[in-house]
Parts: sequence; structure tokens; C-alpha cells
Amino acid sequence: MKIKRKLAQAALENHKSTAWGLAGVCVLIILLAGLPSVIPGGFGPLNEIKIDTDPENMLPEDEPVRVFHDRMKEEFSLYDMVVVGVVNEEHEHGVFNPETLENINEISDFAKTLQWEEEDGEMGGVVAVDMIAPSTVDNIEQGSLGSIKLEWLMPEPPQTQEEALAVRDKALDIPFFKGTMVSEDGKAIALYLPLTSKDYSYQVSQALRDKIAEIGGQEDYHITGLPVAEDTFGVEMFIQMAISAPTAMVIIFLLMLVFFRKLVLIISPMIVAIASVIFTMGLLIISGFPIHIMSSMIPIFIMPIAVLDSVHIISEFFELYQETRDRRETILKVMDELFKPMLYTSLTSAAGFASLALTPIPPVQVFGVFVAIGIMFAWFLTMTFIPAYVMFIKPEKLEEFGKKSTGDEQKDNTPIGRFLHAVGGLTYRWAKPILAGAVVVFAVAVYGISQININDNPVKWFTESHPIRVADRVLNDHFGGTYMAYLTMEAPEDEYEPAEAREQFINRLDEFTQQYSDDEELQKAAEIVSGTVEGVFSDADSKAVALEQLSERVDELAKKNEDISMFVWDDLGRVIDQAAQELHVFKQPEVLEYQEKLQRALGDMGKVGKSNSLADIIKTVHRELFGEEEKFAVPDEPRMIAECMLQYQSGHRPGDLWHFVTPDYRKSVLWLQLTSGDNEDMTKVVKAVDEFVEKNPPPAGVETDWFGLTYINVIWQDKMVKGMVGAFVCSFLVVLLMMTTLFRSSLWGLLCMVPLTVTILLIYGVVGLVGKDYDMPVAVLSSLTLGLAVDFAIHFLARSQDMYRRYGSWKETVPAVFAEPARAITRNIIVIAVGFLPLLLAPLTPYKTVGMLLATILLVSGAATMLLLPALMRVFEDKLFASKPAVSAGCNCAACLLSSVTLVTLIAMTLHQYADVGWGSLTWLAVVVIPLTALLCGRISRREKCESGNDIFNAQNNKKGA
Repeated sequence: MKIKRKLAQAALENHKSTAWGLAGVCVLIILLAGLPSVIPGGFGPLNEIKIDTDPENMLPEDEPVRVFHDRMKEEFSLYDMVVVGVVNEEHEHGVFNPETLENINEISDFAKTLQWEEEDGEMGGVVAVDMIAPSTVDNIEQGSLGSIKLEWLMPEPPQTQEEALAVRDKALDIPFFKGTMVSEDGKAIALYLPLTSKDYSYQVSQALRDKIAEIGGQEDYHITGLPVAEDTFGVEMFIQMAISAPTAMVIIFLLMLVFFRKLVLIISPMIVAIASVIFTMGLLIISGFPIHIMSSMIPIFIMPIAVLDSVHIISEFFELYQETRDRRETILKVMDELFKPMLYTSLTSAAGFASLALTPIPPVQVFGVFVAIGIMFAWFLTMTFIPAYVMFIKPEKLEEFGKKSTGDEQKDNTPIGRFLHAVGGLTYRWAKPILAGAVVVFAVAVYGISQININDNPVKWFTESHPIRVADRVLNDHFGGTYMAYLTMEAPEDEYEPAEAREQFINRLDEFTQQYSDDEELQKAAEIVSGTVEGVFSDADSKAVALEQLSERVDELAKKNEDISMFVWDDLGRVIDQAAQELHVFKQPEVLEYQEKLQRALGDMGKVGKSNSLADIIKTVHRELFGEEEKFAVPDEPRMIAECMLQYQSGHRPGDLWHFVTPDYRKSVLWLQLTSGDNEDMTKVVKAVDEFVEKNPPPAGVETDWFGLTYINVIWQDKMVKGMVGAFVCSFLVVLLMMTTLFRSSLWGLLCMVPLTVTILLIYGVVGLVGKDYDMPVAVLSSLTLGLAVDFAIHFLARSQDMYRRYGSWKETVPAVFAEPARAITRNIIVIAVGFLPLLLAPLTPYKTVGMLLATILLVSGAATMLLLPALMRVFEDKLFASKPAVSAGCNCAACLLSSVTLVTLIAMTLHQYADVGWGSLTWLAVVVIPLTALLCGRISRREKCESGNDIFNAQNNKKGA
């Protein structure tokens, strides 16, 4: 590759320009990315830094489940909520004592004031009118006979213990409050603060914490809810970015100083890593993409890969410098040796991450693309800046640098050297037992993968001791649950046939008038109405609209025909109302009874701690209307249900009814409180509802659907898992294709994939065996595994091939391979693995996961590279080294065929996953294409170019033999 010389030589000859150019690019990127946020609006089209921790945005805005979620929230006037839990375990009556209720009232009043003016002049923050707190909700009790009395549950804080207990008894008598606002043991009260936008959740929670600190008291306060968890994570994510990445870099720096003992030289990898992060994150911000939980991890993923290549260069420079004691000559020799392996390791890593762009999750797509960009930028800097930097180092500074020549370059008396020498001998003598052990590990890992539990929960992004997690545990112990999911029940719209609807109404009108055939006024009025029916039903676009317009028309006719009694017109109006009532599905007793039955079934399954519905409201009002406990049931008649609704709306919060049913009474919603926000638990609830509906078909053709943040989390997780698996398989095939091309051999290409395959199987096998949830960070790490595992394998195999040609047998090659090449790999493993262990101290679980798995990936992939690869080369030496190297991959028929099959498979998977092409069509395509490629490969491998390459190889061998 001529380019390798050109890049290195250009950097060496223009080392000052290279260094200043890098500095200029970094400064420019920092200014373009940072200034718009420092001076908002002062830089025109440039984008400010935006933070996004909303799991909803894991799905595209036009994703059907998001569109439905937003529409339902609007139709039912529902909001995302901050939950404030007040718990008093010290007082014998829990929170129901005058002091605690006084504090709760003060907090409730304060929460109403948490509003801020938005850019459009509207007020944003807490929606005070919809707050759920003892002082903001109505108590329902019997008034006069046949009516109910709706009064504030706690209009003023109680002054005596008896008054406090009266508040408790009233609250526990209302099903909606019990287990939702008031714990059944009376130890806790939950305040629900709806927000105009969940973006206010952090502001609201911080203001509440400040207020709580002022109040004091013996009770404990807990603030939770998904919006709070997500917003808090965004703030702490920034703090973690500012701590974890620099800490990791400091440790990597110190470890490199221990290995190479030359401060001036090891600064260069740090510069490459930092510049790569600045370039990538700056480009992300300049492009207008928000910093999401995924993109916040970009520095953590780029830095190890950026440092890897630099460590390889410094390791080789360390080994060779004392031979020449010439900076330029040594670095050129190093670049000649390592250019191709480093290019392919960077390309494979970039391909692994770029494949994430094919997932259906926007933040993951952005993450994958920008990490791929960062990797290739780091590679370019490694190829240019490192050689340029070396030229800044004065020769006298390198006097004692490097490995001293001992006459036997394979001997290394350092602890690492002795250990690697022993490992090399072990892989040669015990090759078959090592491979047998690998097969056993393989089988165990496959079993572990079968046990993987796919699950995520934004609240679990925090450590066990974090206030968010503590609040989650405490409040879910006391209440029905703080995780909200909503189940809609909707009557389908029948196809409107004006003629049929008109006929049905005329028949109803005739049946009514026939009962009073001797009432001349009624007959006359009915005839007048009949004359207007056809026009009304023809012009309307639905039966409900037609009946509404007909009712208005009757009112107009009553005014025009004063000779007919108003009582007659009222009777005809009731006929119309009765017809309209039949369209009000959720005024039908059998529908509300079904809703009640479904609630009982959900309560029995154990995952739903509490549910609230329209049926609960109707039953409560019905009981209080009659003052009898046995009347706590759905009324038998639609008319009575309508009366209960009317009575309920006579209180201070008439709009509360519309949180459970739409004004056309054809759509209702169940509020489900889950004690766990785990996606697997939400999935079980969804499955339970599906099974219930299948066994018990709803009346009136009612259909169910889901919305709410807890449900949306399930949807994006499902898409993420499927997308990640598909993306990984595609990137695996891309890497196999690249390895076959790099080594110009199908055998060597497959051999290079062994460490990657073993690492993936073992890592995810252990994840399954130890019970670690397969969540977002675990899923994304598969891409990093691909890059790191292949990095070690490429370097090991490329150097093994070169050294085998020098020594002539694998037995003689092993000591050389386990000298400098193995030392470089080992240094990389130690430097990167130990460097990222400080992430285990982070307060955010995803960072802990990344730290632990990064270290594990490096250890496993390094072990697989230095144990399995040499063992396989020992066993299959004759096959691996017998054949002559092909001039190109096309000159090796087997390599050409493997590449073709891989490419066809890759295209087929891509078409199936992203173009919805069926496997049947793709199979037929493969049946046709693969044989054709086999014939083509056979033809290509017998080209004159390939034959001439063979002749050159044979001549070189004959010359060596002579």
C-alpha cells in the first residue's frame, strides 16, 4: 500500500503543520459546538447543546405507538406526573396526624405555584387543577336522598387527631384514593403533580426538595416517577461524563507510563484519544443532534479504540528503536509493519458501530454513526499525528527508551515476558486439550445465552442507594404502584349508512307513536319530525351527529309550532335521546361490568397493584346515592349510569370524568398502577390482558390498546433487541468479508473470527447465567466486542504469518509470536481494562455495566486470541500454512466463494430486515446467485494474473531452496 508511506512521510516532513492543524481543528470544533450555548441566539444557524433522556425518543416521532400515546393523552387530558410520597412510620396513626397533614397541605399549596413562563407566553410546570392531593380532591358522600355531596376532602389542615383520622376514614372509603393517594395502612400519602411537559420534572423535583428541607418534620419525603428519573439521569449523566472519562484517561496514562517509562512519548496517545472525542462530540452537537444516554457514552467507546492503535505503535517503537536509534527510520518501519492491521481493525470496528444505523432506534442510530466516525478519525490521527509527534522528541530524550538488544529477541525476563513465553509453550504442547476445553465453555455459554432475560427499567439506571431508587422501593411498598400504564377500551365506529340509520329511527319513532295512537298532537308532531329526518341523516357524516342535529331541529320545530304542547316535543326529544344513548357504549351496564371484571383479573395476576376506571366512579356514586354498601355495583340501567355521571360532575372537579371517558362515551381508559417499571412485568400484563380478551370477548365489539411511558419502554426495547441482533449479524458478516479479503484466504478469514465468536458467546453466556438483565448498555456492547476482539486477532494473525515465513514452522514461530506481538496485545488489555474499571464507582448503572463489560471483553478476547488461535494453528498447521498466499482474495477460489456467500447472505438479511422482502423470495435468489458466484470464482481464480502470481511465489521458494 503506497498510501501508508505517503501518510507517514507527509506527517514526518510536515510535523509542525500536522500538530498545529490538529490543534486548530480542535479549537474550531470546540468554538462551533460551545459558543451557541454560551451565547444563545448569537450564532445564527449553529445549534446549542441539547440534552435528551426521554425514552419516548428511542422511537421515531411518527412511530404508531407514539402517535397513539400522544393522541390518547390529549383526548383524556392526561399528563406525565411527578409523585411525592410522604411516609410517617413513627406516629401511631402514620401520616394522619395534624402536624404531618399540615406539612402535606403546605407542600401541596407550594406545588401549585411551580409554574414558569414559556417562550410563547403560556405558563408551564405543574397543572394545579389536576393535582391529586388531600386538599385538591373531592370527598364523595350521600347528600339528601337521591343526591350526593361533593366537598373538599381536606379543605383545611385538621387541628385535632380526631379530625385527622376523619380525613383518613373518608379517603379510604373512596376506591380511587385507596392505594393511589392514601396507603391502606395509613402510613403514607402520595401527591400526584401533573406536568405540562415532563421537561419540567427536574425543576419541579429540585424546588420540592428545597421546600421539604425548609419544612422539616418527622416524616420522610420521597420524590419519584419516570419523568423525574429520566430528567435526573440527564443531569447526572453530564456530571458522569465530566468525571468518568477523564478518570479513565488518567489511569490509562499512568499505566502506559509504567510500561514505557517515557512521559514525553506516551502523551501522544492521550492527545489522539482526547482529540477524537472532541471531534466526534463536537460534530454531534454541531449537527444538531441531542446528547442522549447513548451518545453520552460515545467518549467511553471511542477512547479505548483510539488508544489501542497508539499502544500498538508505541509498543513496536519501543521494541525497535534501540536497533536504529533513529526516530524517522524506526517510525517508518513501524508504520510499514502495522499500517494494514490497524487499517483493518479500525474499519472492522467502524463497521460494527456503523451497522447500528440499521436499527429502528434513532438514538442508537446516531450513536453508531458517530462512534464509527470517531474511530476513523482516531485512525487518521494515529497514522499522521503519532509520527509527527515523534519528530518533536529530541533524540537525547530517547537515549534510554526501548528494549535493549540482548542477542536473543525472543527472551524477555520481565514478569509479562516470562508469563507469555509460558503461555506460548502451553498452547503448543496442550493445543488439543485447550480446544476441547473451549468446546465445553462454548456449550455452557450457549446454555447461558438461552437463559438471558431481556429487560430494562429507567429507574434501575441508578444505583440501589440513589434517592430515586429508594423512593421507588418505599412508595411501591406502600401504594398500588408508581408506574402508570393505560389501557384504552374503544367501541369501533360502524360504517355509516344514512338510509339504514334513517330507517332505524323512523321505526323507533313509529313504535313510540303507536303506543299513543289516540294522541292527535303527538301524531302531528311525529309527522312533522318525520318530514325532516331524511335531510338530517343524509347531510350528517355519522349517526351520532345526525341524532344531535335532529335534537336541535326538534327544539326549533317546538318554537315554530306553538300550537303543539311542549310536553309532546319533550316526549319526542326523549325518543331521540334514547337512540343517542344506545351509541354511548360506556353508559351500557354490560360494558362497565366487563371493565370491572377485567380489573379483577388484572389484580389477581400480581403485577398490577391497583387499577382505576370509569366503573369505579359509577359504583362509588351509586353507593352514595342510596347510602347502602350493597349498592356498590354498576347500575342495571343506562339511565342510572348517566345520572351517576351527572352527579359526579357536580363537584369542584367536573373535568375529572373526562380522564376516564370521552364526551361521546365511546372510549374509556383504565389506569393501571404497576409496582415495577421492569419491561418484562409490563409485557406480562399486556399478555394477561390479551389472554383475558381472547377468552372473554368484550361486549359491543369493544377493542383494547395500550399507551403510557411504561408501555412505550416495552416497545422500544423490543425493537432495540431485534434491531441489535440484526445489526450485529450484518456487521459480523461484513467483518468476515473484510477478514477474508485481508488475509486472501477463507481459512484465515474464519480463523480471525474465532476470538470474536468466543467472546460474544462467553460474555452473553455469563450475562444469562448470572441473571444480569439484557438491557440497552449490554446490547450496545456487542458492537464494541466486535471491534476489540477482531483488533487483537488481526494483529496476532498478521504477525504470525510474517514470522512463520521467517522461521518456517509453527514450533519455531511460537516463541517469536509470544514475544513483541503478544506483549503489545497484553499491554493493550491491561491498559484499557484497568483504565475503565473506575466506571464501577459511578452512581449510574449503565456506566458501571460498561466499565465491567469493557474489562471483561478485553480479558476474554485477549485470552481467546492468545490461547485459541495458536492452538488452532498448531492443530491445523498443515492446512493453514501449506497453501501459497494468493495475489488477491479473488485468486483464492475458496476465499472468493466464502466472500460471495457472505455477501449474498448480508444482502438477503438487509433486504429482509429493512425492505420486508420475504425469506421465500430471498431463498430462491440465493439458490440462483450462489452457484453463479461459485462458477465466477472458479473462473476468476484461474486468471493470468493469479497464475503469474503463483509463478513468482514458486520462483521465490526455489531461490530460497537453492
